[in-house]
Amino acid sequence: MTEENNEEFHNPIDADKVAEKPGLLPYAHTVGGVKIEPDTDDQIKGQAITAMNQQTDRQLQMIQRQAELLAKQAKEIQERVEISKFVYGAEMGFAPVIAKVYYLYQRKNENYVLSMVSPVEWGVIPYKEFVAKVRLVGDHTWEVMETPK
Repeated sequence: MTEENNEEFHNPIDADKVAEKPGLLPYAHTVGGVKIEPDTDDQIKGQAITAMNQQTDRQLQMIQRQAELLAKQAKEIQERVEISKFVYGAEMGFAPVIAKVYYLYQRKNENYVLSMVSPVEWGVIPYKEFVAKVRLVGDHTWEVMETPK
């Protein structure tokens, strides 16, 4: 063997300035390295609170949309109940059938009458006015399908 191979390697960099595991240093170990700063407790808590606020805001918005939908459905049911009182208070010479369409008119004496004949089929309506086109729903309320313009 030659003498060159037997020589011990001597590092010219000071041993105090060399790290055995540079990836574990709390700072960048090269000139172009990124500055590494550990998160503080305040930063961690702030991020958690921000995430919590975003999530709860999203959930509250969803609940608000659901509440608005329920309120709309309740209003529609209330409207069906109100028109149902009118229809059931009207004169009718037949037993209405569920899912069939009928026509509500007001007589000249202010009483209401339910008919199977549409305003178009009458030609000249024998009543004071056409009030609404209605359909009997399965729960025996009446759905307004059309009103005069």
